[in-house]
Parts: sequence; C-alpha cells; structure tokens
Amino acid sequence: MVDSSFSLPLQGLFVLELASVLAGPQVGQFLAELGADVLKIEAPAGDVTRTWKTRGEDAHTSVSAYFSCANWGKQSLVLDLTTTAGRASLHELAARADIVLASYKPGDAEKLGADYATLSALNPRLIYGHITGYGGDVNRAGYDAVLQAEAGFMHLNAAGPGQPPQKMPVALIDLLTAHQLKAGLLTALYQRERTGQGTLVEVSLWDSALASLANQAASFLVTGQEPQPLGSGHPSIVPYGTVYEAADGVRLLLAVGSDRQFQQLCAVLAQPEWTADARFATNPARVAHRAELEELLRARIAEVKGQALLAELGQLAVPAGAVRTVGEALGHPSAQAMLLPATPEFAHQGLRTVAFRSPAWPTAAVLPAPPPLQSTAAAEETSG
Repeated sequence: MVDSSFSLPLQGLFVLELASVLAGPQVGQFLAELGADVLKIEAPAGDVTRTWKTRGEDAHTSVSAYFSCANWGKQSLVLDLTTTAGRASLHELAARADIVLASYKPGDAEKLGADYATLSALNPRLIYGHITGYGGDVNRAGYDAVLQAEAGFMHLNAAGPGQPPQKMPVALIDLLTAHQLKAGLLTALYQRERTGQGTLVEVSLWDSALASLANQAASFLVTGQEPQPLGSGHPSIVPYGTVYEAADGVRLLLAVGSDRQFQQLCAVLAQPEWTADARFATNPARVAHRAELEELLRARIAEVKGQALLAELGQLAVPAGAVRTVGEALGHPSAQAMLLPATPEFAHQGLRTVAFRSPAWPTAAVLPAPPPLQSTAAAEETSG
C-alpha cells in the first residue's frame, strides 16, 4: 500500500500550457496528475473545445465534455497575447516556469512573443514542448482526422478491401502525439538534472503518426506490398481480432496468438479435427486460409453461449473478450481506479491520463475540476 505521506513525483514543477484542443492539454493533465502546478493560458475566446458539445450538454457551460477530457487539475488564466500587456504577463510567468506546452503553426508563436527563443532568453532552464502538424518547416495546421487519412490509418481501418476508409472514433493521432511529447519532456527533465539547462522538444502529428504504424509500416518496408484493410482482423495472425456473435447475442473477439492456443480453442468448441486440418494446423496456414477458418468459427460460435465460452477460454488462458460499449467498459469494477471523482464544481467523474503506478509515489486521489473560462474582467483582475 502506498504511503500517503509520499509526495507526487512532479510536485513543485510549474507548467504553462499554451496549447489547446487535445494533444497538448492531455500532456498538461498528465503532468498535473503527477503533481505539477499547471496553469492553462487561454485567449479571450477560450480553448475551442469548450464549444465542442454533444447533444444533451448544457448550452451555457464553458466546460464541455470534450474540454473536460484533458483539463483536470489545472488553473486557467485568460491572456490576450496580441497585446503588449498580455505578452508581458506571459513573460513574467515564463521566467519562473519549468515547462511550457505549446501548439502553434510555424511562425505563430514568434508573432505572439511565445516562442522558445524569446522565453528561454528569460529562463535558460525552461523546457519548451512544441507540437506542430508537420514539423517546423511546414506552415500547415495539423488536424487529427486529416492526419489519420494522410498517414494510412483510415485506409487500414476500413471494414475490408474496397470498403470506404474510416477514421478512429477518438483523436488517435493527437493522443499518440501527446505520448511522444510526454516522453520527450521527461527525457528533457532528466537531461536538465545533469546539465542545468532547459531545451526545446519538438514533435509533430505527422512523425507521431508514422512512428505508430509499427508492424503495418514494417510489412510494407520488408515486402514492398501495401497492407490491406481487414476490418478488425490481423494481417499476420488468425484468428485474431475478428468479432463473432454467440447464440445468446454476446459479441466476442478472439486473439489467438499461438498454435497451442488454437488447439485449446478447438477443444473448447468441440472441434478437435480442425487442429489436424493442414489448412489450420499452423498460424501461417491459418493466415493463408483466413476466410475458410473464420466462416467455420462464425458458424460454430453462433451455436454456443458466449458467456460460457469466454469463461472456459479464460480458464485455459486463451485470449478472448466480450465486445463492450464505452459505458460498460467504464462501469467495470476494474475500471474504477482510472476514474477521477466528481467535485462540487463539476458534478461528473473524469478519466485519468496516468495509467502507470509505482510504490514509490501515491496516485492523486482527487484533482481540481476542469476550470471554467474566466470573464474578461476576472482575467484582467487576476493578471493585474
């Protein structure tokens, strides 16, 4: 059990968040969950995600569900960086900051006096994390859906060959970029401990997307052949990823990664003859005869109870799981530790961004709620 007297590992770190939307703010919340003091700097209109609301949300609140997904644990300050006074306030804050998070198109930060060269001249220990769409030499804004299209993800996410490309239902490239920036910032903090100097850490959505193509990129680089969309199937493992529906309506997915697991699956399904079939005896053979095997599995699983099948597979350590809705996943007992408690200011739970644990430090039990947008008068009073 963690000793609650331990301090959070980033306690005492002061972070200025100049970033908006998702990638940068996700990093800001991550740092806040680990104990950093995070001040979100917003233009008078506020982070645009404050206005991104689904049906059923309060039309008058400045804390939308989308905004809340990446802004727990922060304070907010409105500064108009197009004004001399706004830039002066930013520079005063940057002079004592440890980290700045920024997400500007190339050249925009310089116009606002919020670039690394300007701020690091005031504070040589400053670590400046800058997110761009396509790198510092491309004057083009980055949008997650566009990057999903351009980097091959939408093509691979189609239901099958010849089917329409489809984006992921979360801003996948933004989240992958956030993870890259976290790693870069933690590396820079480690370096600063040794040298005493801050540095610039740059990451683009484009590079982050390419780095995350993983085995799909390697398949192309090794074979020269374009990876094809397989729905939720896997290009080099079968059965892996395809969804089946059981007799009781339970939708389930198999992730059979070895011949031994396939043999156990066949035994549970009372189809031991499949393991002796040359088409299915080895994984390469199953990949070559994907369609035949999946049709057999589809028909057989439709005859059995899904919950019972999952229980038997679980006892044998054969990877399989039921397909859940988001609500079902968040309501599962094992998900409760990942939820942030509601607060008097925000009567809804939040989702943690820190998924790792260590006995050397505690987990933040509570965080301040996502901050509302200040009025102009309140902002002037705070900055003054």
